[in-house]
Amino acid sequence: MIASNWYSVWYGSFPSILTKHFCRFKFKSYQCSLAFIFAIEEINRNPHLLPNTSLGFDFYNVQRSEWDFLREAFLWLTGMGINIPNYTCRRENKAVALLTGVSWATSARIGRLLNLYKYPQLSFGPFDSFLSDRSQFSSLYQTAPRDTSLFFGIVSLMIHFSWSWVGLILIDNHKGIQILSDFREEFQRNKICVAFIKMMSENMIYSDYVDEATLRLILMSSANVVIFYDDIESAHGILLHPMYLLKTWKVWVMNSQMDIGSIVDPFVFDSFHGTIYFVHHHDEISDFRKFMQTYTPSKYPEDHYLARFWNLYFNCSFSLPDCKISDNCLPNASLELLPSNMWNMDMTEEAYNMYNSVYAVAHSLHEMTLKQIQIKTHGNGVGNPNPLELHSFLKQIHFKNGAGHHVVLDSQMKLDEEYDIFNVWNFPPGFRQNIKVGTFSLKAPQGHQLFLSDHMIQWDTGFTELPSSVCSESCVPGFRKSTQEGQAICCYDCIPCPLNEISNKTDMDNCVKCPESHYANAQQTHCLEKAVTFLSYEDPLGMALSCMSLGCSVLTLGVFSVFVKHHHTPIVKANNQALTYILLMTLTFCFLCPLLFIGHPNTVTCILQQSTFAILFTVALSTVLAKTLTVVLAFKSTVTGRMVSWIMKSRAPNYIIPICSLILLVLCGIWLSTSPPFTDSDAYTEHGHIIIICNKGSTIAFHSVLGYLCSMALGNYILAYLSRNLPDTFNEAKFITFSMLVFFSVWVTFLPVYHSTKGKVMLAMEVFAILASSAGLLGFIFAPKCYILLLRPERNSLHFMKSKTHSIRNINVHLLTHIP
Repeated sequence: MIASNWYSVWYGSFPSILTKHFCRFKFKSYQCSLAFIFAIEEINRNPHLLPNTSLGFDFYNVQRSEWDFLREAFLWLTGMGINIPNYTCRRENKAVALLTGVSWATSARIGRLLNLYKYPQLSFGPFDSFLSDRSQFSSLYQTAPRDTSLFFGIVSLMIHFSWSWVGLILIDNHKGIQILSDFREEFQRNKICVAFIKMMSENMIYSDYVDEATLRLILMSSANVVIFYDDIESAHGILLHPMYLLKTWKVWVMNSQMDIGSIVDPFVFDSFHGTIYFVHHHDEISDFRKFMQTYTPSKYPEDHYLARFWNLYFNCSFSLPDCKISDNCLPNASLELLPSNMWNMDMTEEAYNMYNSVYAVAHSLHEMTLKQIQIKTHGNGVGNPNPLELHSFLKQIHFKNGAGHHVVLDSQMKLDEEYDIFNVWNFPPGFRQNIKVGTFSLKAPQGHQLFLSDHMIQWDTGFTELPSSVCSESCVPGFRKSTQEGQAICCYDCIPCPLNEISNKTDMDNCVKCPESHYANAQQTHCLEKAVTFLSYEDPLGMALSCMSLGCSVLTLGVFSVFVKHHHTPIVKANNQALTYILLMTLTFCFLCPLLFIGHPNTVTCILQQSTFAILFTVALSTVLAKTLTVVLAFKSTVTGRMVSWIMKSRAPNYIIPICSLILLVLCGIWLSTSPPFTDSDAYTEHGHIIIICNKGSTIAFHSVLGYLCSMALGNYILAYLSRNLPDTFNEAKFITFSMLVFFSVWVTFLPVYHSTKGKVMLAMEVFAILASSAGLLGFIFAPKCYILLLRPERNSLHFMKSKTHSIRNINVHLLTHIP
């Protein structure tokens, strides 16, 4: 039979000073003590865990200063009021482990002292990698799960609500520096900017000093979201006290629940209405709520804090000397009836860690006792366990708690846990509620790690809708971000996308260029497919040019018919009848030539456009050159009459036409063999359209052909100018001079205008130049003759011609009147 032993487990709480108005009482720390007592009683009732053994405990209340930490530790070690190191007046110290918390500072300061004595120490506060340093804290174990992924959850929350401009408040210690490094890396990766960073001194935690500079920084910042990352005691010392003075109208995001139970003023609590905080997920421990419901002064008379609760809230008679409750209490009074804004019946994260810490010690004691039984086969029982021997069992302990959750103390075996996300409500005013609104698990598949019920979240009363926290308003589609010089990347200007570029999402860094086959809509948010177009007959411009082309060709045929009808008259015979007919027919085709430029282009029409235009105008200009040369030879020749007669009879000037045409054909042959015209598309000239055009291929060949035609026109002009003073009746050269001047002017003007236009206009300019130059030839050469033939027939007679040319030599008259 194992002898009954009474083990003492030391529990050190953080400052929980009870004053007259409970203004600085830590209700969460008090709940930890209840979880501690609940776990002890539950273990003692369990016949399978530490049978025939009872666990006991001592409470030590730690004050604020570092000396308070050490003083209480020395008091426990020595068992006397005078702190003498390495000396104890206890007859028998049965304590096997010490539970410390809820701040890392409490555990660290006490742990350095207890490490000298190798006493097992369990910290139930938030996990801290600093306390895992076995070189400094070889006897310290942490119950809380690792929280190294918590900042991922906070960043995911920022991304979920599109908060890219946040303030960051940390405590200036090793943990704050590490968290700052983690946040900066993750913020930079997700394009979140920090509006301000405030590293608060740890000394602020233990004072009521109001840091006005910090308050001013928070209030003046344009960031509507402030992240506060540290333990609950820091939050109380730095944030809660200043909130008595003002409201921040900010959304607070915290890594743990604040101890705001002592704040009963709804005005003050309004500052934290809408706060979002993260806690490790844990299932409820069965019977804990029932335990708190039955936790009364009559059952636990040694709890003086509890007696004062009953006195303040249930009007019970209270005896100050012994802190006892006498009578006149509210029937069925319990902790459950305390105001909900100050007391939470659900087990907090720290209380849950406390519960697991007690069970970790109990299971370790159980394993150690079983081992001692196996070793000691004789004797009446097992003696008091040596705390030093407990270490090997604490390192390897692994068990399931009352909620079915696995608990392990080895920091290397701890895994990142799932987090519950809570939202603080103060609705109706003064009625505090912590509502679970979501979860975060780093182990979940990508994209499903954060789950939030947005409709359940209540925001600060200063926000009528989802709060926005950005340095610059979002750039709507059609605009892109342009970073402001010297500012964070979240501070930017919105500028419109360049021509034919779009942005179809919010806050795009760069606009996307539309493909050549598409164009940007007016809002520059989508690329639309371009419509294929060309200079068609249905197009107003194409229709106008077609009508002009057909009209001029019909007019030319009319002139031709007039000359045919009056072919026997002197004026027709005197102007070289055959060349006149060739010129009129050529001009007719020149006027029809623009029809090749209208309609859907293809390879054949592209080749015919330039070659037909070049050949027709070469024939026309060479014909005019032949007519001009004939006039010059007839009136300006200095050779003998017999030679002139032979030249005129042999029609030698007419050979100019095939010679000039042959030269042009050689140029065209070179053009078509090296770089012929082809169909092309112009996607930029006309917005929203792709214009199908003919590319001329070799621009050198095209300009060479134009230069050749202009040189022929210039030659014609020179010859015609030399014969400008011939008698009026035969002075066709004067009209040729004007026609060549018009032709030359049209094509010289055409070149710069042609190169300054694109698309259909460029094509129309070439067509217009063809029509204008052809009309110049037709008008200046044939209009005067038609005028005589149709309106002044009396001047179209041999008698009139003789009377005008009596001073001309007979040979010349004879030659001109017999020209076929």
